[in-house]
Amino acid sequence: MASIDLRDASVEFKIYNARGRSLRNSLMQRVGGRIEGASGDHVCIRALDHITLSLRPGDRVALLGHNGAGKSTMLRLLSGVYEPSGGAADITGSVATLLDLSMGMDFEMTGRQNVILRAVFLGMKRAEARKLVPEIAAFSELGDYLDLPMRTYSSGMVLRLAFGVSTAIQPDIILMDEMISVGDAEFAVKARARLETMLSAARIFVLASHDLATLRQYCNRAIWLKEGRIVADGPIEDVLHRFEDRAAHGDQGALSGNVAHA
Repeated sequence: MASIDLRDASVEFKIYNARGRSLRNSLMQRVGGRIEGASGDHVCIRALDHITLSLRPGDRVALLGHNGAGKSTMLRLLSGVYEPSGGAADITGSVATLLDLSMGMDFEMTGRQNVILRAVFLGMKRAEARKLVPEIAAFSELGDYLDLPMRTYSSGMVLRLAFGVSTAIQPDIILMDEMISVGDAEFAVKARARLETMLSAARIFVLASHDLATLRQYCNRAIWLKEGRIVADGPIEDVLHRFEDRAAHGDQGALSGNVAHA
């Protein structure tokens, strides 16, 4: 059974030679959380702070929070990319992280070779990856470009190919940072239909986004992060209502108390 359990999990980064304010601010935007302190040679950023949560089949989770809240770090912890600095993270089931679609690709290799490379990167055996090539070729509509180096591709062509491979494998758990938009209007319709099919078959789905309408459309539960801490976890409308209410009053601070998870 697909599941994710975080028990008192924290993620910390010790950044050396990072005492300048502009560099610290850049790091905060990337990993979130807050600066815990600085010694003579490094800065310690606590991106996630004592997180405890359980995700089970049927959970469609919205990750809320302003820039620097720790959403991206949370996604990487849930995927297993980051190990907790403290506490524990238990992840059961196959995971697809639609965060950096071109990760693992080599722009000096052909598109055909990169289909295999990316699929192996995602956990497939090489023989299984080779069988994907015809289907990915048809979906991406790259034609003869499939046998040319990826450095000759436009950014849209790269995204088509990477999206095609990343969505060809059905995982138990899907993690996303914003909904993906791919290519021109006609191709985007096909890509959205492919993504919808993948999402409907997933056991657990986690989406970080600033688009509240999208979160309402796809999610049934929301987790609000602030400075690496969970300040609300509950039914989507309950948490979004309080999030919007605080924003409307110009107060972006933490909530007082958690919303009970239904």
